[in-house]
Amino acid sequence: MTKKQDYTDDYRDKTLYLPGPTEVREDVIEAMAQPMFGHRMDRMTDLYTTIVEDTKTFLDTDNDVIILTASGTEFWEATTLNLVSRDGRVLCPTSGSFSERQANVTERLGREVDRIEYEWGRAVKPEDVREALEASEEGYDAVTVVMNETSTGVRNPIEEIGDVVAEYPDTSFVVDAISALGGDYVDIEKHGIDAIFTSVQKAFAMPPGLAVCVVSDDAYKREASKGTSSWYGGFRRCLDYYDRKGQTHSTPAIPLMLAYRVQMKHMLEEGHAARDERHREMRAYVHDWADEHFDLFAEEGYASQTVTCVENTQGIDVAATIEEVSERYDMVFSNGYGDIAEQTFRIGHMGEHTVESVRELTDAIEDVAEL
Repeated sequence: MTKKQDYTDDYRDKTLYLPGPTEVREDVIEAMAQPMFGHRMDRMTDLYTTIVEDTKTFLDTDNDVIILTASGTEFWEATTLNLVSRDGRVLCPTSGSFSERQANVTERLGREVDRIEYEWGRAVKPEDVREALEASEEGYDAVTVVMNETSTGVRNPIEEIGDVVAEYPDTSFVVDAISALGGDYVDIEKHGIDAIFTSVQKAFAMPPGLAVCVVSDDAYKREASKGTSSWYGGFRRCLDYYDRKGQTHSTPAIPLMLAYRVQMKHMLEEGHAARDERHREMRAYVHDWADEHFDLFAEEGYASQTVTCVENTQGIDVAATIEEVSERYDMVFSNGYGDIAEQTFRIGHMGEHTVESVRELTDAIEDVAEL
């Protein structure tokens, strides 16, 4: 049985190179310390409409945006309940822990799931999705794809997959972009994405606790035609309330939304394309470093722009290296996930990091591992 472990005030600050949470600007943290106000006051309307509309501007989308107090996991459930009928089927390509978990959530909600299973480290192929859609006699209410498989460092080609799904107008395309959106440019409307969602503690570089979902008009109408949906994350409930009141239907985490406002201003100032390019530069640097000392776990040509999964070809003690880098340099990176915990390690190069800040971590790893 878990026992209480007292929280103290003497923890050392660590620089985070995790696949999330990541580093947060000081002024974003400070924004959370404002006096509290009511979530039905005009001030809340000003705050919520600002962050919603600024998010649309940053993501270059005219689609609706929902920002809820939740983790991105909320939209695994909500998109299934909103878009998949009780006797409907979902096509879930699985290529790592999080895509498999999304399929499991869909099954737990009572929907039928067909998987296209890939070995960890491999990417979902558009032609396989096409073959499955063509072969299905019943058809699918939705296709779900994890854009950035955080467990393996694979970036799935959601643009090409979306183009395939768009040929099936009765099938919604749902994208989990939890560890990518904000650090990897996506043209949402061009590729027919009906719902794409993220958690703000990843590439948005905000404190954890808010989930963002971009919803197409078709997705809104499909939920309405079903007649049933998620209560908390229902598209109609969230968006209709926003249209009427400019607020959230339930009490939000106001301090987090104050932080969101400040960080989104920084993101708008940088611009979506420039933010994408900075993440590309970080990926190139980490990949060159990994190629020099180890190898990449992700299939060639499908590597994530925000998380690199390094194959431990030198057989270093991953857990011990992580611990010593943390103790000596106050930097934290991540071991591999699940069954590949010691075979790999992961570096998060997302949010506000730069090539220079990531180089500080790789220098520390070289020192500790004697590379």
